[in-house]
Amino acid sequence: MQTDDDFADYARETWTSLVRAAVFLGCSPHEAEDLAQTTLVRCYTAWPSVVRADNRTAYVYRMLLNCLRDSKRRRWWGERPAERLPEPRDGRRDETAAVDTADAVHRALASLAKAARDVVVLRYFAGLSERETAEALGVPVGTVKSRLSRALAQLSADAHLTDLRPGFTPAPARSDAPARETT
Repeated sequence: MQTDDDFADYARETWTSLVRAAVFLGCSPHEAEDLAQTTLVRCYTAWPSVVRADNRTAYVYRMLLNCLRDSKRRRWWGERPAERLPEPRDGRRDETAAVDTADAVHRALASLAKAARDVVVLRYFAGLSERETAEALGVPVGTVKSRLSRALAQLSADAHLTDLRPGFTPAPARSDAPARETT
């Protein structure tokens, strides 16, 4: 049947992206795979609606966020660092820095409020446009822009990400600051 073939092609195309987004939303790799699978099951059962959606990508990522919320309602998820991120299909990766980078990014994302983290993950890790992100979250585009602006400002000052910047050298302690008087 053509519909099943269309869905199978779509599922193969989006699997890695859904898993990566779920990892950046705070799931372990195994939980992320379960979440992506649950999302794709819901996509399959609602496939005619998914196909008719004005923006299929935003529709599916909204399903992913709803599945994540549903799963968190059913059980407690303690914060756990991810063991590893799903590999991109091209296989290129710097093995020596990957663990430190993943840890720093996860810690920095964990410091964001949930709404801000959702916007950052959908916009930059899932690659959605501002409009698609707004549709996925059910908020106006202006809200996406303001949340993203505040989140990026917070991330740019995050200590976990400081040493990931190219050419980073820690600033020396300021010696021109006035000494504090103690009495």
